[in-house]
Amino acid sequence: MNATTYYHSPLGWIEIQASLDAVCSVVFCNDRKMVEHSDSAILAKCVQQLDEYFAGRRTCFDLPVKQEGTPFQQKVWNALLDIPFGKTVAYADVAKMINRPESARAVGAANGKNKVWIIVPCHRVIGADGSLTGYAGGLERKKWLLDHEAQVFTRKSKIVNLKS
Repeated sequence: MNATTYYHSPLGWIEIQASLDAVCSVVFCNDRKMVEHSDSAILAKCVQQLDEYFAGRRTCFDLPVKQEGTPFQQKVWNALLDIPFGKTVAYADVAKMINRPESARAVGAANGKNKVWIIVPCHRVIGADGSLTGYAGGLERKKWLLDHEAQVFTRKSKIVNLKS
């Protein structure tokens, strides 16, 4: 049984779905739908961590995630989790991360099938020339997320340097 909730982010509504033990989907949507109240602990934890992320207090999510996909897609999605907060990589870089250097296009296709946006950070993958390409949530949201992470990363780096 899946539970659903809606989260109002700075970028609009996000629909979050979870099973009893994992987050299954985090996607932007146009409108919030009416859903029955859910007592899902996973959904509550996801909402809390999204709040912290958008407030600039969280750079890494600590949530169980479960997506249906091919073994190749699973490899790509797992590799996305290794892209550091505030950094970007090209599709070819992800292909190299999974030891399939010839599969940049297939990585792009798998990246586009990711349904746990932000948490599995597909927005951190960009074109080889540095261009913002292919984000199902829209390129304006991808740019916002990358700018947000860059600002938080820079601010946290300055704080660390001041303490040194």
